Amino acid sequence: MKAAVVSEFGSAPRYRDFPVPVPAGEDEVLVHVLAAGLHPRVRSQADGSHYTSTGELPLVPGVDGVGRGPDGQLRYFILPDTAMGAMAEQTVIDLRRSIVLPASTDPVAVAAAMNPAMSSWIALRQRTRFQTGQDVLVLGATGNAGAMALQVARHLGAGQVIAAARDERKLAALAALGTAATVPLADIKAAADVDVVIDYLWGEPAAAAMAAIVTGRADRGKPLTWIQIGAVAGATAAIPSAALRAARLDIVGSGQGSVTSREYLAELPALAEQIAAGTFDVDARAVPLADVEQAWAATTGQRIVFVP
Repeated sequence: MKAAVVSEFGSAPRYRDFPVPVPAGEDEVLVHVLAAGLHPRVRSQADGSHYTSTGELPLVPGVDGVGRGPDGQLRYFILPDTAMGAMAEQTVIDLRRSIVLPASTDPVAVAAAMNPAMSSWIALRQRTRFQTGQDVLVLGATGNAGAMALQVARHLGAGQVIAAARDERKLAALAALGTAATVPLADIKAAADVDVVIDYLWGEPAAAAMAAIVTGRADRGKPLTWIQIGAVAGATAAIPSAALRAARLDIVGSGQGSVTSREYLAELPALAEQIAAGTFDVDARAVPLADVEQAWAATTGQRIVFVP
């Protein structure tokens, strides 16, 4: 079969022959892949920088996708940490880590949206006691996952949804996603009274934003949950100790490990249903898997989805 194959970390995958994987367990089946999204998580998997990387090469990247099983059913699947990913004509999935999709589902839309939407969906439903009417601030809102988080927060009943990022031009374009307000990072203190922060940045920008928000709150006794999801601005952040003492601040992470596989799987059907129903605006671009090497370096804001 054909697959996108990483033979050297730091180089784009190449489209070439790869052995057809063989199911090993009673719950495993071979599926024909219909669509697999190129997410930031996939890029870090392919360059060996993700914290789950084992360093094993060669590898086929891809952490999730949509495929058709031997029973003819359409399935969305999540793969374990494996060298046999989703960016291939076929892959092996564990049925327990998949859900059946309606036959009318658009595989490209689901493959594009599930991963970025899942980060905020899981964060709000599993990592905090989110309540209807609470205000949500998204740091790094102009990224693909950040823009999806604005829509997810609104759908789950947030009161005010506030987008924050550096690029004011891109921030202005987020109004169509139902954002109540936009705030440049330099003026983040204007959003100090939110209840939840969904943070895709971390690094120095998050540390500065946290200090500004904590000191700017009208009521420092009002609970603030800071959910750390991404680290596009840096893997470490120098959080002032006073930020932890001067306000009722809880910092939690959301991702593999802090959320169990069972918790992820419990949330998938409801999220997939909303994506299939067109609840969220999904900006996806389908690309033939044969063009993986050329498309890998694309910087477009669209979520690339490879179709074998």
